[in-house]
Amino acid sequence: MSLEEKLSYTFKDKNLLDRALTRKAYALEQKQQNIYCEDQEIFRTLGDAVLKTVLIDLLIKSGVNSRGEITNRKKSLEREEGLAKISDRLGLASYLKFGNGETKQRADKEPYVLAESFEALIGALYLDGGFESCRKIIKELFDINE
Repeated sequence: MSLEEKLSYTFKDKNLLDRALTRKAYALEQKQQNIYCEDQEIFRTLGDAVLKTVLIDLLIKSGVNSRGEITNRKKSLEREEGLAKISDRLGLASYLKFGNGETKQRADKEPYVLAESFEALIGALYLDGGFESCRKIIKELFDINE
């Protein structure tokens, strides 16, 4: 099963998905061989912001009505360990492009790598399908009922 099938989302621009799955070390290795390659780094920043926004939106719509509770629940949901578990459920590591050093160091098992890559995936989803597509996928992945 492809990652798109697991997400129930088909990318219109496959380059966005490819970039979201490309670690910086891999991109640098490609550039050393004069192969143009962009990494996931800026998508992680965008994905982090989108994820925060969507989680707050979903929490409010699920009945959470105090700033403190929203903040605490959002922090709990977006913790590195939780994002890594969602990445594991998706099998995200098997789709990532790692540099040789990352492969040797088994970066595919590192929670921070999985969490960062999940954020990059969210950033790519947002750029490809917009807020509502992202919201729907995040809602399902985090199992938040409105």
